Amino acid sequence: MQIPLSSIDRKILLLLQHNADLSAAEIADKVELSQSPCWRRIHRMQEEGLIERKVALLNPKKLGLNMTVFVNIKLSAHGRSNLDEFEQAVVGYPEVLECHTMAGESDYLLKVVAKDIDSYERFLRDQLLQRPHVQEAHSHIAMSEVKRTTELPLD
Repeated sequence: MQIPLSSIDRKILLLLQHNADLSAAEIADKVELSQSPCWRRIHRMQEEGLIERKVALLNPKKLGLNMTVFVNIKLSAHGRSNLDEFEQAVVGYPEVLECHTMAGESDYLLKVVAKDIDSYERFLRDQLLQRPHVQEAHSHIAMSEVKRTTELPLD
C-alpha cells in the first residue's frame, strides 16, 4: 500500500537517503520547517515503515571484498517447503547481499560479494551447491561498478 507524501515529506526523505546523519534541525533548515514539526514528520514516517532503518554504507573494496557476483539459481523442485528451505538458508549467508525470487528461467537471483575468485568458488561449492534442490547455479561476475545507490526515486 502506497503512503501519500507531501512535497516536504519527499524533501525530507531525499535528504535522509543522501545522508542519514543529518540532525532534525539540519533537515528542518533545509526544508524550511521548524525543528519540532520536522522531527514529528520523520518519526511518523518511521512508524509508517517508510523509513525502515538507518545504516552505514561500507566500501566493499576497502574491506577486501573485490568481487561482486550475480548468481541465477534454479531449483529442481518447487514445493513450498523447498522454497522456504532455500530462502532460510540464503538469509543466513553473509556473502549474499540480496536475494530476489524471479519469473522466467531462474527461480532466484542473488547478489554475492567475495574477496576473490577462490573465496567465491568455495562459497558456491560448499554452500550454494550443497543446498538440497539446487539444480543449477549460473554465475555472472561483475567487472566494474557503474552505479551503486540505495536512494529510491521519489518523483
